Amino acid sequence: MVVDQIGLQIVQGALAPGAPLPNADDWSAKLGVSRTVLREAIKVLAGKGLIETRPKTGTRVRPRSDWNFLDPYVLTWCYAGGERNDVRALFELRRTIEPAAAGLAAERATAEQIQDLEAVLLEMEKYADDGERFAEPDLVFHQTILRMTGNELIGSLAAVIETALLMSFRLSNDNPHGQRPSLPLHRKVADRIAARDSDGARKALETLLDQAEDDVRTALNARRGRKK
Repeated sequence: MVVDQIGLQIVQGALAPGAPLPNADDWSAKLGVSRTVLREAIKVLAGKGLIETRPKTGTRVRPRSDWNFLDPYVLTWCYAGGERNDVRALFELRRTIEPAAAGLAAERATAEQIQDLEAVLLEMEKYADDGERFAEPDLVFHQTILRMTGNELIGSLAAVIETALLMSFRLSNDNPHGQRPSLPLHRKVADRIAARDSDGARKALETLLDQAEDDVRTALNARRGRKK
């Protein structure tokens, strides 16, 4: 896909901020696509804040500060290399949002929502030894907590950070310990919410994220070791 090819080049530094994009004729020929396809790809990338087109100066890569890092495509391109700094940024985002949401969920969740969270935990237990299938109920678990806050603005973040959540799950897939060790941590979060223990829910979610980040770093180290 042309958008992915160009997006990766920009995000990974092959096309630096401020740099002009190649001549359209030459570039479309190099990519093996028509100018129409290239033009549409440029529009998509402009919508993600990666490039801009201006009279006289042409089409250029925009500064990183203008990029929409929460866009699913941009986020995927950023984490394609699994860089340590990117992992830190990912978990800083999650720590800013999720523990506070867990605290509010403990105060406001309905009995039905708590039952829903229990049902998701059962799905996680079912697929604890299958990293790929575990990711879906894990995502639902975290998104459910955001919606349990009763705050529509926070609830909307469930969709906004979906890619960020999935990316952290996928980065940890190579963890040699698998996903099963995380189940007691998820269980504690759910139990603290059900007990209406706001402070306990926040701390349990923080502990879960600390372990998740360790798992991601362990998986990345293992991946790098195999490449040597």
